[in-house]
Amino acid sequence: MTKILIVPIGSVDLEVLKNIALALEKIFHCRATLSKEMTIPEESFNYVRKQHNSTIILEKIKILKPRNSNKILGVTDVDLYFPELNFVFGEANISSGISIISLTRLRQEFYGLRPDKRLFIERSVKEAIHEVGHTYGLSHCPHQKCIMHFSNTLRETDIKGPGFCTDCRKKLGI
Repeated sequence: MTKILIVPIGSVDLEVLKNIALALEKIFHCRATLSKEMTIPEESFNYVRKQHNSTIILEKIKILKPRNSNKILGVTDVDLYFPELNFVFGEANISSGISIISLTRLRQEFYGLRPDKRLFIERSVKEAIHEVGHTYGLSHCPHQKCIMHFSNTLRETDIKGPGFCTDCRKKLGI
């Protein structure tokens, strides 16, 4: 059975982590467990951008990968970027089975809107499934409602469903 280790990077809401773990278990038919909190690597912070480099954090997470876990999902509440992009909701390294998501831009209040905990958790779960999906070898999907569709905006995240389209399910064998 596949085991996914969920690593909080910095302080992360436990309710969100538990919702992500339950969703991953349901979608991937695996066991998801929470690890102890990892410190946010100082070297990941870009002082000019005021963001953290997701790739640097992924490399730090790789060191933590235990032999009894096939995949790792890092969850952080700091703003992430990839060098060629303004920001990312997450990133995955397919070959190592390690991924990360940021909760920061999934919150309504990041955009000056009223908080909505239900919507925030729903978005967090979607992004977690999406990034873990990459660690199973899935690429971005052209189907707008598929969880593997690329999201560059929250609207795109909100449009996609919580699961995989028929094509992606076939690739996963589920």
